[in-house]
Order: sequence, then structure tokens, then C-alpha cells
Amino acid sequence: MTAFVRKPAEQPVLREDWHENEDGSRLLLLKYPLLECTGIVEHCFTTRLGGVSTDIFSTMNLSFTRGDDPEHVRENYRRIADSMGFLPENMVLSQQTHTTHIYKVTEKERGMGFTKPLEYTDIDGLMTNVPGLVLVTSYADCVPLYFVDPLKKAVALSHSGWKGTAHQMGKVTVEAMKREYGCDPKDILACVGPSICQDCYEVSEDVFMQIEAIMPENAGREFFYQKENGRYQLNLWKVNEQILQNAGILKEHICVTDLCTCCNPSVFFSHRASGGKRGNLSAFLGIRG
Repeated sequence: MTAFVRKPAEQPVLREDWHENEDGSRLLLLKYPLLECTGIVEHCFTTRLGGVSTDIFSTMNLSFTRGDDPEHVRENYRRIADSMGFLPENMVLSQQTHTTHIYKVTEKERGMGFTKPLEYTDIDGLMTNVPGLVLVTSYADCVPLYFVDPLKKAVALSHSGWKGTAHQMGKVTVEAMKREYGCDPKDILACVGPSICQDCYEVSEDVFMQIEAIMPENAGREFFYQKENGRYQLNLWKVNEQILQNAGILKEHICVTDLCTCCNPSVFFSHRASGGKRGNLSAFLGIRG
């Protein structure tokens, strides 16, 4: 077991999944038992352990755009695909710019971002009902949101930083799944993935005010608190959980992480902890073929 700094929770909500690489290194993926229990999906959230990248990208960097050797990044993706049991050419990557745009992934997008160029821009969410495709979104403190409807056999991944949260990315994703696949929010299982915690996430008043507009009227200290310097400590986990509930997902169908990317810089890439000198983590989610 890794010595994570964990936030208080009734029990650990993520399972550690270790794999040994051919070079003897060990790759660590994190998985949600809530999603595994459906029996219809493969998924994970990556750590920075088990890849081949070096220096500030050490070792499991999954970004092609931050200056890392592209062949290192491709090998990192291949290792994850091998560990999860799918072909890397089945992946479909996002193109994130802090929007709330959701892209419906079909068979023609198979491999986009890895084996062939992306044909879209400004996409922070991906959804599909095509078995065998693997959705991939990227992170380094922002909030990953996983969605699985085991009845309609549809899935989605969304990237929600403070801008996405302020514009209720979770709700936008649920509405897209309802519109495209006929999903009932009460059937959807959702997970809030590893990201920056309230203790680490200090924001200015202008950021806070945009988030405050979507908080419950009685939002307490578990959502935010103001400090003597006039700035705020914001709980993106709690705010996103509330957004998911407001979108109609049952509280018992929501699992919230207890792992902070900033508190665990040896295991996760964190933009704040590194001052921007870092690689990217990724969320993977696909319907079993």
C-alpha cells in the first residue's frame, strides 16, 4: 500500500491496482469499487508512478503538450493500456480548455488523440455508448468526474476546474447523457476523482463569488471558509457533489475521493504543488467490448 495523505472518510474509496512493467518498475492505477461493481466498465485514475518520462515529467506523464518526449508519452499510454487490457488505438482523448462542451464519441473517433489527430477543439467532456472505446481526460489538480449508467450502458468523463464547476459541468454532462442516450439520472453512478482538496485550494474573492452563486443557501464551512487575508479555501469536491445531486443523481450513487493531488506530490502531478512544472494525470473510462 502507498503511504497516501488521505482526507477523512468512512473508508478508503479508491482501490490501489499495482502492475509490474517489463523493466521491473511498478505502475499504480486507482480504481473505484463503485464502478467496478457494475461489471460493464473498465476505468482508472492514473498516478505518476510506473512510466518512462524523466525530470519534471517523472514518470507517468500523459500529456503531449507540456514539452515531454512524445515517444515517452506514447510508451506511458501503452503501459496503461496493457495494464487495463485494451489496445491503445481504442483510446479517444479530449482537448481541454475549461469549457463545458461535451463531445459524443462514436466509432469514427476511435484512436483520436493517439493514433490519429483530433478533429475537435475546446472539449472538456467525452461520452459514449460504444463498447470497446476508452475515453481519456487529463488533470493536474482539477476535478475528474466519472459517469456510468449501467442500464443504458452509457458512460462519460468530464474535466471540472473552478471554471467548469462554476458552470456546473456535472449537470451539463448529466443533461447530455439524458439527451443523447435517454439516461435517467437516478440510474447514473458518479465519482469525483482525485484533485485538489479544500485545505490546499485558496482562491480569490472573484473566483469564490462565481462558485458561491451555485452553492446551497445554507452552505457551511464544509463548502468554503474565508481567511484573515480575505481569500477563501474552497471545497471543489463538495461543490461538485452538490451539483451532481442537483442534477438528479442519488446521493448513494455518488462516491467522492479522499485523495488530494496537491497533498501527494510524490504520487500525483499537481499544478499548485509544482508551480506549473509538471506532467498530466489522466482518467480512463470505457464500456467493456
